[in-house]
Amino acid sequence: MRMLAALVFWILFTVTLAVAIPATWAQHNLVDQDGYSALATSAAKDPAVQQAMAAALTAEVTRLSTSAGYTSGEINETLLNGAARAYTSGVAFPGQFALANQVAHRWLFTDTVAQSDSSGRWVVDLSPMLADSSFQQTLADFGITPPATLEIPLTQNISESLRPGKYRDVAKWGPWASVGAAVLAGVFGLLTLASARRRGKALGALGVSALIVGAAGWAGIEVGRRYVNRALDATTDDVRNVAAAMVDHAIGSQHLWLNLTLAAGAAVVLFGVFVSMVGGLRRD
Repeated sequence: MRMLAALVFWILFTVTLAVAIPATWAQHNLVDQDGYSALATSAAKDPAVQQAMAAALTAEVTRLSTSAGYTSGEINETLLNGAARAYTSGVAFPGQFALANQVAHRWLFTDTVAQSDSSGRWVVDLSPMLADSSFQQTLADFGITPPATLEIPLTQNISESLRPGKYRDVAKWGPWASVGAAVLAGVFGLLTLASARRRGKALGALGVSALIVGAAGWAGIEVGRRYVNRALDATTDDVRNVAAAMVDHAIGSQHLWLNLTLAAGAAVVLFGVFVSMVGGLRRD
């Protein structure tokens, strides 16, 4: 009976651990605004993110130049892109990129930011980025006055799959779900140890659970990426490139968490083997 109880508790521990790790990561890095801002700040130091954002800003400034009366032959996109790349590789960019992402975060997780253009597409204002001194000088050389707002559409068309406040319920219940899953995993882990006859083997089994969850997480990321790419297809090209680079950075963060889970699982397995060996020596 104790063996059956230990098996049931071990299965429940494995399942809740499989929920707790990604839920805790998502709550810490995506749902929580401060955590997402920190992720964006870190991502802004990634050359891929810097290049994608520089391309997006170059495209917007080019549109401004065209609106100011310049022809395509008069617009030096190489100069504009150079200024954009200098800005995105500078020390001011990570903080301003984080601020822009906070706007996007509020756009998705609350209903307090819901701007739209004349076509009904959802937009976000990036004008603070044009306040950088290098951009100011470049725009001045073209005789362009930086606009008070620089709204870029997030979606190609009006989209119900990507709309303001879509994840408001996630922001409301996410903290409870992540904490609850972590607590349940801890409880089931302790119950597994309490009901097992051999503590060493039970510890090893808990370590195996962590190894299973870590390996399954790696596989799950590859499967889930298809759905993420499908969601990104609804965004405009400029936003998609930046978002795709952000996704790559987020996946790197997920891989770090999963690697730590695998390492912890391996350590617990080894500790379980050690406890079993010590227990065997005592019985002898």
